[in-house]
Amino acid sequence: MTAASASTDPVDGSVLDLRHGGPTVLRMLLGAQLRRLRIAAGISRDEAGASIRSSGSKISRLELGRTGFKKRDVADLLALYGVSDEDDREALLALALQANTPGWWHNYSDLLPSWFEVYIGLEEATSIIRTYEVQFVPGLFQTEDYARAVILLGHTNAPDTEIERRVDLRMQRQHLLTKPDAPRLWAVVDEAALLRPLGGRPAMRHQLQRLIEISGLPNVTLQIVPLRAGGHSAAGGPFTILRFPDQELPDVVYLEQLTSAIYLEKRDETTSYMEVMDRLCVEAEPASSTAEILGAILKQS
Repeated sequence: MTAASASTDPVDGSVLDLRHGGPTVLRMLLGAQLRRLRIAAGISRDEAGASIRSSGSKISRLELGRTGFKKRDVADLLALYGVSDEDDREALLALALQANTPGWWHNYSDLLPSWFEVYIGLEEATSIIRTYEVQFVPGLFQTEDYARAVILLGHTNAPDTEIERRVDLRMQRQHLLTKPDAPRLWAVVDEAALLRPLGGRPAMRHQLQRLIEISGLPNVTLQIVPLRAGGHSAAGGPFTILRFPDQELPDVVYLEQLTSAIYLEKRDETTSYMEVMDRLCVEAEPASSTAEILGAILKQS
């Protein structure tokens, strides 16, 4: 493999497969390797930050893959960490350059807040997405009319051209479901979201038909939490758990707020959400009943 498709970890010599995902996951992988090198060298974040004329907080952002890499900074950090093998250095420097390549969503960067741009990059790189929704149909399942109605709720004063670009962005994200290496998507949706006629009754009927189609995809599992279930495990609201094919990367829990988002990566935090998701899947109707439930709602709509 070339440096563009794989990289050898200078710490233990293992090969990391980098062919999945875009620049976001490449930044995360490079950041994880730099963190391991720093710890192995016994160097603090503040010391590393000073070596690149910055701070410990900048090193933290680099190691989490939350910001782009400058080639000079990576070279200086590798020197500080004692990475002298030329092949190792070149592989990591090449990875830094590739990690700065804009993803397809860069064309919509004028519409995207930085916190959601990060999410799209992570979404593109996943092998498994598990999500719970209580108010809306998940974005990856939405039809154009339904997506337009949801987007208008949050952008009431936006011009039509902006609304249509936002709809187009959401439709572009959905290519993820049918690409050759598509991730496994396991969604649990509260029945209340399916009874709320966003966009009008015809739009909602089309959306329900779309969900019936999507539930038949081999990489999609869709479950519904019925209203009769009353209270359930996810009383705190919607969330998404992202898992990646590279074992170097931790699971990420995404919690969207009104004007920002929270990303959780610590194992104890992500484990708690995984346990809630597992309980939700038990409390929800089985996936084998989804098409029948959706058909019944469709008849009543």
